[in-house]
Amino acid sequence: MTAVASAPPTAPTDSTTPARRRTTERATLAGLLLATAVLYLWGLGASGWANSFYAAAAQAGSESWKAFFYGSSDAANSITVDKTPLSLWPMALSIRFFGLSSWSLLVPQALEGVAAVALLHTTVKRATGSHLTGLLAGAVLALTPVAVLMFRFDNPDALLVLLLVGAVHATLRATESPRAVRWLVLGGGLVGLAYLTKMLQAFLVLPTLALTYLLFASATVTLGKRILHLLAAFAALIAAAGWWIAIVELVPAGMRPWIGGSQHNSILELTLGYNGLGRLSGNETGSVGGGGRGAGGGMWGSTGLFRLFDSENGAQGSWLLPAALLLAAATLALAVPAVARRLRVTPLPRRTSAAATVWAGWLVVTWLTFSFMAGIFHAYYAVALAPAIAASSAIGAHVLWTRRDHLVASALLAATTSLSAVWAFELLGRTDWQPWLRWVVLVGGIGAALALGAARLAGRWAPAIAVVALAAVLAGPTAYSLSTAATPHTGSIPTAGPAGTGGMGGMGGMGGMGGPGAMRPGMPNGAPNLQGNQQGNQQGMPAFPGGTTGATGPTGDGRGTGGGGGLLNGSTPTTAVTNLLLQDADSYTWVAAAVGSNSASGYQLATERPVMAIGGFNGSDPSPTLAAFKQLVADGKVHWFIGGGMGMGGGMPGNQQGGSDASSQIATWVSSTFTARTVDGVTLYDLTQASS
Repeated sequence: MTAVASAPPTAPTDSTTPARRRTTERATLAGLLLATAVLYLWGLGASGWANSFYAAAAQAGSESWKAFFYGSSDAANSITVDKTPLSLWPMALSIRFFGLSSWSLLVPQALEGVAAVALLHTTVKRATGSHLTGLLAGAVLALTPVAVLMFRFDNPDALLVLLLVGAVHATLRATESPRAVRWLVLGGGLVGLAYLTKMLQAFLVLPTLALTYLLFASATVTLGKRILHLLAAFAALIAAAGWWIAIVELVPAGMRPWIGGSQHNSILELTLGYNGLGRLSGNETGSVGGGGRGAGGGMWGSTGLFRLFDSENGAQGSWLLPAALLLAAATLALAVPAVARRLRVTPLPRRTSAAATVWAGWLVVTWLTFSFMAGIFHAYYAVALAPAIAASSAIGAHVLWTRRDHLVASALLAATTSLSAVWAFELLGRTDWQPWLRWVVLVGGIGAALALGAARLAGRWAPAIAVVALAAVLAGPTAYSLSTAATPHTGSIPTAGPAGTGGMGGMGGMGGMGGPGAMRPGMPNGAPNLQGNQQGNQQGMPAFPGGTTGATGPTGDGRGTGGGGGLLNGSTPTTAVTNLLLQDADSYTWVAAAVGSNSASGYQLATERPVMAIGGFNGSDPSPTLAAFKQLVADGKVHWFIGGGMGMGGGMPGNQQGGSDASSQIATWVSSTFTARTVDGVTLYDLTQASS
């Protein structure tokens, strides 16, 4: 890995930059952002509702301000999604303004991706004084396959990445002046908002942000004041995240929806359990199964230092991870004045050292956490590493390139280039997609590495060598990114790259329609086989009848057999089923109820009326209880019960991890009390007419 030539690190000062250079920089940045926007927006509607779990919540929020505030799965506010709701708000507002469509749902995510690329460019440019280095960082982020996937999807990760990049930018600005503490407070507030986006994952960057400010705050700021400033930033974090938590906890349970993912209707339980420490330990009450422990693995794959490089995760975002780790280590070494003096190279400016530290810390902490967490883990989580990989690679390449006359620097440039080329060769070889590309990458990368080893002798050819090296190491992720953008993705566990290159999920997700990384029999690492009506794995999970068939998302034509959805893919109702649910819909609070959020979501998106998700995402939340559901039926608030999907008459076995079996009780009661009716392959029960 290397970068194109640039001047030695200096603080950027627009007032001293010639007008022509400013114009060129603005034009090239605009070009990068335009290309990124095209990559993220082109053909966006092909993915339909993408993750219908979040799409239904965004639709609900567009209809009800109460559902908007809480992140409810339906506009009648029966239960929330199992996350804090901030990522839903831009999508819900877009749908409210422009109407319900895949474009109004997904465009906010794409724009968040473009904003993240722009902010990363600005942050890296400011740290290194090099516009080209900022462009390189932005391009690496934009062309990371898992980033392309998530910035074209409706999961919370897009907004999470943008907010955390903003927090890093603000923290680095705070180190530049003794009067810039307001930037540190802003950084703390952005982390708080990131918590409202994806809960405790946002806090993985906190130790690094705090350490960076302690080490690199202005020399005139004493240690005591630095600690006080950090406390002020922490107060901003608590305020930014805590206001919503406080309201949810203080509002009586009967006046708000059930907190999805919790067993006791508590947002604090959700934070510390299912979405918190349980992700690390694997003890997630109500989850569908534990994770891997050690080399043996489990439902979520094997844990260990090389988890992110394995067959299910490697192609998502690890293309430059080895180079980023090596470059980050080299940069941090040169940030130590004694090391720089010993090597007789120019020491790093404080601003560059601070940036190298914060990005390296983000990189290492997140990498290790994802590698060893034993709870629920999905390959797309790697998007949280993408900014750190991009920034560490670009800054490290810049630092070494500006010192390439030194033998150690040129050798490290050659080593990172060859390492990236060889790793790309390995990743590209894991599929038969475009087999010629891996050889082009290998030959080009090794050739450029050999030339870089003698870069100090290359003279005027050095920039051309750098361009060849960049092209070689970025060819693989660029090709996978283009393939990702050209492929529709739906379901709860999508994966990036060409078909057959991912792990769990992909187009249709588990039990879905197949496609890139879709769940297949015989998957490695002990992952469950849940496609269509396949039986569950050794964890004892049930078959999920009603695998998705027919059209998916808003582009469907309504023909064919309707799918009841499943644990990880949304339902796909036909026109006949949709019209049936809409009959006399104004007379009911919920036009229907179904076990599991994904089973309910497709019907809600098709009808744009509330559909109750019994048991939440996994069907394992005690919401509602059997007694409460019977009362709702007696009061005439629910019209239809939809079978299939999560399993009629059985429901999701919530006690798999200590969750509730209320959904199973409800499904059994309905089947024994009301008469079944089949429409286009979907089993429905009219809850206003008990069987004789």
